[in-house]
Amino acid sequence: MPDVRVGTSGWSYPSWRPGFYPEGLQPLEFLAFYAARFSTVELNTTGYRLPAEEQFRRWVEQTPDGFELAPKLPGHRLRGLDEFASRVRALGGRLGPVRVSLKSARDDGALELLLGSLDPSLRLAFDLEHPSWDGIEPRLAAYGAVRVGDLEHPAPFRYLRLRRPPYDETALRELATRIGALREPAYVYFRHEDEPTAPVYAQRLLELLVSEPGA
Repeated sequence: MPDVRVGTSGWSYPSWRPGFYPEGLQPLEFLAFYAARFSTVELNTTGYRLPAEEQFRRWVEQTPDGFELAPKLPGHRLRGLDEFASRVRALGGRLGPVRVSLKSARDDGALELLLGSLDPSLRLAFDLEHPSWDGIEPRLAAYGAVRVGDLEHPAPFRYLRLRRPPYDETALRELATRIGALREPAYVYFRHEDEPTAPVYAQRLLELLVSEPGA
């Protein structure tokens, strides 16, 4: 199997009970249940409010060795970058890639400030929504960073966010084939919906990667 981690965008969804989480499972137990089935999750809450260091430590306590949380960093908040990096370091070995979200049009100055200010040991995945950012991939790769969704340019790892459900069996098989052919480590996250479709898609993709890697 290729070096691929598959998960969902977040985990703390009561509406996933009982379809994914068992009936009666308490929200504080959700992460441990999730982490027993997947090896990574997107940590979107950091994009709205940076939790206290104690919260990061609690997430570590609830997850096994080898599990990774991928925190979100809003790229437009250029203040507090040092605090963000310091705080997420509390995850220790559970720290996955940091997704830097930039929704605005291309701003090379802001990008250079981010790249120059963030700890270079962090694995950065830039989520660049505006098409004016097209062509920035080589600059990111030179820094050791990647663009979310890019599978074409040379990069140290891949980061995919699957945001357009539903995904039928054909779509998942095609995705497994593309991911299975990668040489780089990859992180794949399915979008949260009210129904527990995301963990179903994630589990099926993992099954396909095991049974038909690179098919």
